[in-house]
Formats: sequence, structure tokens, C-alpha cells
Amino acid sequence: MTKYAQHKANYNTAVQDFKQARKQAAMQQLIARLTGKSVELLSYEEVHEQFPSIDKVEKGVQEIPLDAIVGSVGRYEDFTRTFLPKHDGNEERWARVKTAVLDMKGWPPIDVYQVGEAYFVLDGNHRVSVARQLGSESITARVTEVKTRVPLTLDDDPNEVICKAQYASFLEETNLDRVCPDCDLQMTFTGQYRVLKAQIAAHRRWLESQRGESASEQEAVISWHENVYMPVVKMIREQGILHHFSNRTETDIYILLEQHQEELEEALDWEIDMETAVYDLAEQESQRRERGIVRLGKRLLHAIVPAEFTDGPAPGHWRKRQLEEGRENRLFADYLVAFRGVESDWDMLDQVIGMAQLDHDRLLGLHVVPRAADKEGAQAKQICERFEAYCKAHGVVGEMAIESGNITDAILRRAAWADLVVISLQYPPVDQPLARLGSGLIKLVQRCPQPILTLPIGSKILMDRVLLAYDGSPKADEALYVATYLKSRWPLDLTVLTVETEHTTSAALARARRYIEAHGIQDATYVLRERPIAEAVLETAVAYNNNYLIMGGFGFRPVKHIVLGSTVERVLSEFRYPVLICR
Repeated sequence: MTKYAQHKANYNTAVQDFKQARKQAAMQQLIARLTGKSVELLSYEEVHEQFPSIDKVEKGVQEIPLDAIVGSVGRYEDFTRTFLPKHDGNEERWARVKTAVLDMKGWPPIDVYQVGEAYFVLDGNHRVSVARQLGSESITARVTEVKTRVPLTLDDDPNEVICKAQYASFLEETNLDRVCPDCDLQMTFTGQYRVLKAQIAAHRRWLESQRGESASEQEAVISWHENVYMPVVKMIREQGILHHFSNRTETDIYILLEQHQEELEEALDWEIDMETAVYDLAEQESQRRERGIVRLGKRLLHAIVPAEFTDGPAPGHWRKRQLEEGRENRLFADYLVAFRGVESDWDMLDQVIGMAQLDHDRLLGLHVVPRAADKEGAQAKQICERFEAYCKAHGVVGEMAIESGNITDAILRRAAWADLVVISLQYPPVDQPLARLGSGLIKLVQRCPQPILTLPIGSKILMDRVLLAYDGSPKADEALYVATYLKSRWPLDLTVLTVETEHTTSAALARARRYIEAHGIQDATYVLRERPIAEAVLETAVAYNNNYLIMGGFGFRPVKHIVLGSTVERVLSEFRYPVLICR
């Protein structure tokens, strides 16, 4: 075959290869439309406009990976991200370049700009396309490095480029990368750096109000990063939040938390601290990731089983949350105080305020009205004003929320945002199965995720002679934990009672003693009694003059409890002092 004939054959082969590449490009673009994943080349002009260069360095001729070429200076609309040709008009040029390879003529180095890890073709787009079609891994190029404040990576898609451009603009305005060299506030959300800039501006105003003099932009940026941003990021790291949000950054989660906190506060009409928002966001995402079969099973269960027959969170859930939020030294920071709208509510509030003053705790009042229209009524308004004025007069932070509907359901919805639920015990449970089924208090004890403090009308919270009823069950372990905490914090006499039954032996009392003494408490009193349990608890309380009782929740599962009742019910009916019920 003559040289010309060989050249012609090579050209025809190149044309067929081009047509095949065009089909691949069309398929790639179709899949991109279906999946929403971009296969477009990046435009160097757009990137350069959004990422102003701070320096250029000629790096000479070198081999560069073809996979690292992500864009073009002028031909970014002619090829896909993998340099497949997008237009039939490229056929002749593409085929000539491919023919040169088949003719063993080779080609000169291409010219590229390097931005971070990414390369943009200045000259040689068709050579890159052919090289990739041939299966080459690298290509010879003359490289000019363009240095920017925020470098690109190989995997950046157009959305990520926009995010990085906005980050570069943010750094240009704030100089955060220069005053805090180790910071990294990159995001995958577009348009959110305005939130950070607004926070910095607000923080600057706060600094000036605290100092009584002006603060520079640089001072505000440094202070905001150290005192506003980083404390939240530390919570994100400690809670392992990023494990629940793949492909998101810490700053993404910071923005999500700010939004989540606002949404919670708007929904609850209470101020929500960031620790609670962090925990709740992690919980929500964890639950969202449950397998569909589990979610389906729960929906079916809820559809066929009445709420009264369902149990609440597993014992220990509350303590786990307290430990995760770093609350070991302050278990009860927020109290949910339920108001019925009667005068005895204010006697209860007077007692609760005394507790809150000890640790500067916060009171979250809740009043539930029958109808939504009543939320704006005169009585609701009067309760809010009186509550807030009373708290303010006693130096306690208090916030009142008004809801409509069933009071027990409202408490259960909101209990997760408090550390302790406080209720006035006007109508103790009655000892009849049908009445038990309709008792709001029993439903609350069964399903509430937080400890419940019940206050019989007229009782005082003295908490200087505490009785712990302990049977070794998981719920009793929570009561043991709380009793040990209270004894460690405050001067009080602690009596621990275990009642022997077919399920509980003296070993439970010994176990409680070991736990308490391991925490440095040597002066507790330990009492072992025989059943019946309720009588033993009530008689021991009288014998030791106890004025505060701590115990676990109902021992039976809900369905069995409806028939058999509970020691807790009997105690609530007859003990005329505060009872703290744990689960």
C-alpha cells in the first residue's frame, strides 16, 4: 500500500472513531440529564473571573494526567468533561489529529493553565480528545500555574466551582485565611456566605457595644471565628455529625444547624441552645437513614396499636443524651413546667423557681388550651405575662409557650427539648383498668423521654431527705444515677431501699451501694425490705421522714400494665411529697 493510500485508510479509520466518540458523547449527555450530574467542561474564563489570580508561574514542559484536565480556555462547549466531541462540526479537525497519530507523525505539546490540581487547555483540545480516545493516561504539556486563594480539585463540578468562587470572594472581603491561617470554611451550599458575613457584622456590633468603642473588621473576624463559629464546629466534631451527612463540610453543617435552631425556636416558641440543636439534627438524620423495612414496621405498628399500648424510649436514652451533650455536672438545665391555668399552678411555680435558682436553670412554661383560637385569648395572654414577670422578679430565665389540643400529647412532643418535666399532681391515678387506659399521667410516665417530677398540690420541694427506690432494673439504674448526682451536688440525706421479690434480691442493694460509694459517697443509708413493694416504699418513707422520692417508671410493659397496675401508681396516689420518676 502506498503512503497516500495508507494515509487515506488511516483518515477513514479516524472518521469512524470520531463517529463512535460522538455516540458516546450523546449517551453521556443523556445519562447526565437523567441523573442531574454535570458532564460539562469548566470554562477557564468563568473560573478566572471568579478566582482572581494572585500569581503566575511558568513550569515548562511536563507530563500531566489526562484525568486532571477539567476545562478549556475557549472550547469548553465543544467537548464533554471526558473530552468526547459534542458537535459533528468537529469531525474534520478531530480526524486529522487522529490521523497524525496513525501516520506516526506525533504532535507538539499542548498548552495548559494549572489551577490547583486542575488543568485548563489553552491550545490542544482535539489532541486531548484523541489521546483519551486512544486510552492514554497522560499527555505532554507546557504548563503555566495560576495561583489563587482557593485552589480547584479534579472532581469539582460547576456547582462546586461556584461554591469555591464564593468562598474566594468571602476570603477576599474578610481576609479570614490570613488572620486565621488554619481555617477551612468551604461549603457545598451556594449563596450561604452572606449568612457568615451577616454574623460577622452582627458580632462586630456586639463587640463595640461591650467595649464602648469601635472594633476593626479584622478584630471582629478573629473574634467571630474563635467565639462563635469554632465552638459550634467542636460540637459537630464531638457528636460525629459529619458521619450522618456524607459529602458535606463542617461549614455546611454549621449553616444547617443555624437554620435548624431557628426552625425549632419558631415551632416551639422557646429559645433552643445550640447543643440541643446539634443533638436533634443528628437524631433526625440517624432516624432518616433507618432501613425502609424498619420504618414500614413502625408505621404498621402505629396503625394497629393504640398509643396507650406503646412504650416510650428505651431506658437510659435520657442519660445517654446528657452525657453526649457534656451535661454530667448539670443534669437539669431546662425544666418544662406544665400549667393547667389554675391558681395552684403558681404555688408549683414558686417551688420550681427555688430549684432553678440553685443552678441558674431555665424554665420552659407550657399552657395548653382546648382550641387554636384560644391561644390568642385573654387567659393565655395573662398566663404568659404573669409567668414571665414572676420569673424576671426572681432572677430566673423563663419562656412561656401556648399550644392547643391534648395536654399530655403536647408535653410528649416538647419533652425532648427539656431536661426535666414538672407537673402538678392534682388527680393521682385510680386503681381501675379502664380509668388507667384514659389517664394522661400514666401515658406520660410510659412514653416521656425525660425524667418527670410530680408535685402534689400543696407540697414543698425540700429535697433534704431523699429516698431512692431501687430494684436493679434499667429504669431504676437511671434513678440511681440521678440520686447519686443530687447527693454529690447538694447536702442531703440519702436512703436507698430495695424490696426483695422473685425478681429482685439483696444483690441489687449491694450493687447500688457499690455504685454510690464509687462516687465518693459514704454516708448513705441502705434498707432491705420484703414485699409488697408499695407498702415497703411508703412505710420506709415514713420511718426515715423522707420528703423526696426517686424511682424508675412503670415496671410492666404498657399492655400488661393496663391490667396489673404498678407500684408507681400506688406511690403517686399516697405519697404526699415530690416524686421524681426516671426511665
